[in-house]
Order: sequence, then C-alpha cells, then structure tokens
Amino acid sequence: SYDAEHTLHGGERLELAGFEIDVLFTPGHSPGHVTFSIPEERAAFSGDVLFQGSVGRTDLPGGDWPTLLESIRMLVDSLPEDTVVYPGHMGITSLGAERASNPFLAELTA
Repeated sequence: SYDAEHTLHGGERLELAGFEIDVLFTPGHSPGHVTFSIPEERAAFSGDVLFQGSVGRTDLPGGDWPTLLESIRMLVDSLPEDTVVYPGHMGITSLGAERASNPFLAELTA
C-alpha cells in the first residue's frame, strides 16, 4: 500500500496540462469519492458515481445509496446538460443523455 502525499476533499481547483479542473465531492460509491470536472471543456470524469445507463454500486463497504443519489443530484443540478461524462466503466455519455434515459436517475425526480 501507499500513503497519499496529498488528498482531495472537493472544492479544490487544480491546474494540470493547461486545464483548470474542479474537484467535486461525490461520495456514495465510496466515502471519499470525487469527480473531476473541466468546465471549459464541458467534461466530467465521474469515476464510479455515474455510468452510461447505470450508477455506482453501494453494496461495498462504505457505500450508501441515499448519499450516492445526492451526489448524482448535485452533478445533474450543477453541471450543464451537454457535459460529456467519462465514467470509470462502460461508455462515454452526457448528463443530458443520462437524465433522459438512466433508470436510476428516475429516483431524483420521484
């Protein structure tokens, strides 16, 4: 195992390779999960929170379904609909496509 030299908690802005990257705290799949958003590119690297047609698992240690839903709600409410989502698994998608067809997001409007 390795010890992290720095940890991210959400709210940070990173500069990497000429991009400004916002760190968004998105727990639920795991307690310390973050999503990386590049607003200028309308891109988000969602890791294991939001997938094409699905969402991250919450049956693993530290997972929590209500917390995951709140994290997804925050992403959907705060990022533009045409944001391209690069998940940790499955295909590339957009927030608009997931809002329109992801069955797990139906709970956000229920």
